[in-house]
Amino acid sequence: MTRGRRILAGSVALLIALAACTEQQPRRSGPASGAPGQQVEPVTSPGLELIAGMPPYVSTTNVYGAAGPDQLSEAVRGDKPLVYVPNTGSDDVWVIDPDTYQVVDKFPGGAEPQHVVPSYDLRTLYVASSRVPSGGLVPIDPRTGRPGAPIDVEDVYNLYFTPDGKQGIVVAEYYQRLDFYDATSWRRIRSVTFPECAGINHMDYSVDGRTLLVSCEFANRMLVVDAVTHRKLRQFDLDVVADGMPQDTRLTPDGRHFLVADMMAGGVYVFDGTATNRTGFIPTGKGAHGIYFSRDGTLAYVTNRDEGSVSLIDLATLTTAGLWRIPGGGSPDMGGLSADGRVLWLSGRYHDEVYAMSTADGRLLARIPVGSGPHGLTVWPQPGRYSLGHTANIR
Repeated sequence: MTRGRRILAGSVALLIALAACTEQQPRRSGPASGAPGQQVEPVTSPGLELIAGMPPYVSTTNVYGAAGPDQLSEAVRGDKPLVYVPNTGSDDVWVIDPDTYQVVDKFPGGAEPQHVVPSYDLRTLYVASSRVPSGGLVPIDPRTGRPGAPIDVEDVYNLYFTPDGKQGIVVAEYYQRLDFYDATSWRRIRSVTFPECAGINHMDYSVDGRTLLVSCEFANRMLVVDAVTHRKLRQFDLDVVADGMPQDTRLTPDGRHFLVADMMAGGVYVFDGTATNRTGFIPTGKGAHGIYFSRDGTLAYVTNRDEGSVSLIDLATLTTAGLWRIPGGGSPDMGGLSADGRVLWLSGRYHDEVYAMSTADGRLLARIPVGSGPHGLTVWPQPGRYSLGHTANIR
């Protein structure tokens, strides 16, 4: 892939038009700081060479173009509509009916369950648990909503998949490792240790699947890793605050930027889509933590865990576009959108509850008590063709 080209004018015009049509007329604010960075080519441009085995994109302007409103694949259309909530303090998973907002089931989630992660083929949901020296995976059958036998896998703080779906990537936070497993047998193939990345945490792929941008929560830095060789290419030492804690890391729908939420910096770092340059910073709120995209690809929802709010970012301009506050306060952490994109579901990490918020106006639809320390909840079923991991990174 040739770096440094600008996206075709027609693609930019389409993104601007989509932003203008968004359902809530976002309010603009000041621009993100920093000079413009390198840009990747349009998603399906002739010069784009995907990593081996990665499915081609269906849209020229949106890497999540196959995950639009209610675009459910045949593989998931028969799955039970449920919200799965892993609770790190009570070591269990609570299950919510999204239509009634009622808890309908509970089951063990392993030792300190952190996230519920859809498998690459969307046929299994894995509860990832990380209490060392144990941890593991609890598979859930999404057709029935019931768990299967636990799988012994060490320190699964987070879970991702290679773009061809052949390997699962376990983020072993305590051991500062990325562990590569056969995604069928869960036999470990390789481990790569990054001692400079204390609190290795979240990550995402570039458009072509060849580069990973990885957050180091306790080191206040980001690593760039070659997805083929697993070698570190470079690192970014973050500087908005001295004690930064980078968290969720996501590629924007147009593939031109990475966004990284930083809890201590109270906002979102911006990198170019090749993870070559840091290009800006967008203030959001205290405890910026999770990043989710609207189904039309025009907005990012950023959870501000320490102030009980959700910031909206206009992705066409990379500026803040509004703020939704949870009435009475809260601690919105991780979650995802409903299949139709109308409801944003979030765990309330320090309040032992789950929030359902309308994406039309930010109105709180429900506040649901759950177990102790709810974290990376997953809403199911989800649109899209394949999962790259975490709670809803589906393309």
